[in-house]
Amino acid sequence: MVNATVLTFTMTAYAVMENYKHKLFLLFLLLYVATVFLNVLLIAVIVQNKELQQPMNVFVCMLCLNEMYGSSALLPSVMSVLLFKTPEVSVKWCMAQVFFLHTYAGAEFCILALMGYDRFVAICYPLHYNTIMCHSKVIKLVVCVGLYPFVLFAGYFCLNLQLSFCGKNLPKLYCVNMELVNNACSNVSHIGIVGLVLILFFVVPQVIMIVFSYGQIARVCKKLSKESQGNALKTCVPHLLSLLNYTIGSMFEIIQTRFNMNHIAMEVRIFLSLYFVIIPPITNPLLYGLGAQIVRVHIIKLFIKYRILMVKVTRRMITA
Repeated sequence: MVNATVLTFTMTAYAVMENYKHKLFLLFLLLYVATVFLNVLLIAVIVQNKELQQPMNVFVCMLCLNEMYGSSALLPSVMSVLLFKTPEVSVKWCMAQVFFLHTYAGAEFCILALMGYDRFVAICYPLHYNTIMCHSKVIKLVVCVGLYPFVLFAGYFCLNLQLSFCGKNLPKLYCVNMELVNNACSNVSHIGIVGLVLILFFVVPQVIMIVFSYGQIARVCKKLSKESQGNALKTCVPHLLSLLNYTIGSMFEIIQTRFNMNHIAMEVRIFLSLYFVIIPPITNPLLYGLGAQIVRVHIIKLFIKYRILMVKVTRRMITA
């Protein structure tokens, strides 16, 4: 339980939104609805069609679930503050949001690293792909990647639960760990050190896996014909774009929490801090859904199916 001198935090970043908070509320609402719709649609298409239930698409479903998890930890909270005109949140909710957002960020990178490994096996060992990425191994990978960020962050999070807070201003739209630490009453240098070590555990193994995977892919592609190279690299494009998109957003946030960015306009800092938890959940379903022809075909079939169903229901209601 949190032993807090301060019971609420004031999110000072909302002050710059005072004149257009209603427009921002609608924007965030649209973004949240779009995120949930696109990710649920992609999961539904993959689940309903056996030919799409390949290991890579299982990992895509994991990515979609994680992105809805991250968006749900942020956007409803932001919208509630904009709607009810109070930039204050309780310490307990702030702690919970820190856990949700940090585990989302860790899980996202783990899943992307796993998807890179899948591309490595598919391109470097195509004849043995089904043997290597068998059903039992995929289940083990899903469980490990699903648990890893939660178990890793839970131990660190227990340190936060022992903190008491004297400061109450957070220059953000949401709660992040370093801002909580900065508002603690006691000396928390050890928490900062543990936090850096935690970032290394979240980043280094995944970076090694991604660099190794694409290094091997590049080595194999050198031996292939230009046509085969194009076909192989084409399957990597959605993953590379997702990885680049998420990495850029994460670096924005890590830099802001570790360094003084007061020389940059607050509006710019707000946008950069939201990037990693808003943009990837919107763009990734488009990359893996609309970006793949076979998935596009099934999405169109799904819409046609439900359109026919709605027409039948409407006719029955009219004739009743």
